Amino acid sequence: MSEKDLSASMNVRIMGDGEDTIVLSHGYGADQSVWQKTAPALSKHFRVFLFDWCFSGSVMESNLYDPDKHSSYEAFADDLNLLLDENGLSSTIFIGHSMSGMIGCIASVKRPDLFKRLVLLGASPRYQNMDGYEGGFASEQIEEMMLNLEMNYDGWASFFANLVVGSNDPPSVNVFLSCLLRMNHDVALPMAKTVFYCDQREFLHRVTTPCTIIQVSNDIVVPNSVAYLMHDRIAGKSTVEMIDTDGHFPQLTAHEQLMDVLGGVLGFVPDHRVADLAGP
Repeated sequence: MSEKDLSASMNVRIMGDGEDTIVLSHGYGADQSVWQKTAPALSKHFRVFLFDWCFSGSVMESNLYDPDKHSSYEAFADDLNLLLDENGLSSTIFIGHSMSGMIGCIASVKRPDLFKRLVLLGASPRYQNMDGYEGGFASEQIEEMMLNLEMNYDGWASFFANLVVGSNDPPSVNVFLSCLLRMNHDVALPMAKTVFYCDQREFLHRVTTPCTIIQVSNDIVVPNSVAYLMHDRIAGKSTVEMIDTDGHFPQLTAHEQLMDVLGGVLGFVPDHRVADLAGP
């Protein structure tokens, strides 16, 4: 696949023209629409690079997702690095949500020149509980999820979207639910297995790129303990920033709080704070 074909297939979109480039990378079942509240605001300060992963329902190239190849995060990391190379990007600020957080970690180990900072938003190296480790889901819960996903995808998608986004914010739930319903059902199950059965904890000690771990205080998908485990194990400099809210999608449900954190980390004043600083 040629450079232009790959970028077109993965729906690459660039906003803004800042000196630094922010790469926004979505998680399982989603597409770049989950950044609709943050990308325009970030584009006032940075060049913002958006794309859709090969499993996304927004990707029309049916052969882009290979269930054998994409059974590991490493394959996605390779895709990411190829996409950045083809667009002439280096030393980027990578913001990876959920599964994309660990993909960004792996990609940074493979090609440290491509990443200046990793922002790991609701990321986790393992979602499954085991002795001495709270990942968020018991084995039985994951098995039931896979069965429901296979037997009644639309019903599962509605339940899952309300669960992980938070049913008290219907518009945000609908953004993610629309993404899930666009997803190819034959892709959804193997991708869910890749995500929920992964274990990348031993990889963390190889990550040397500076990291900011952003954790929501009440995230049903990722317990707070996971953020601090990542902080302890990542080899490079890392910090944990907490957002006091509910749900796994703060870019939709708590975007101003998220922008406050990003502004502090990346050195800009979010638009909603400009009036406060100006005074009466």
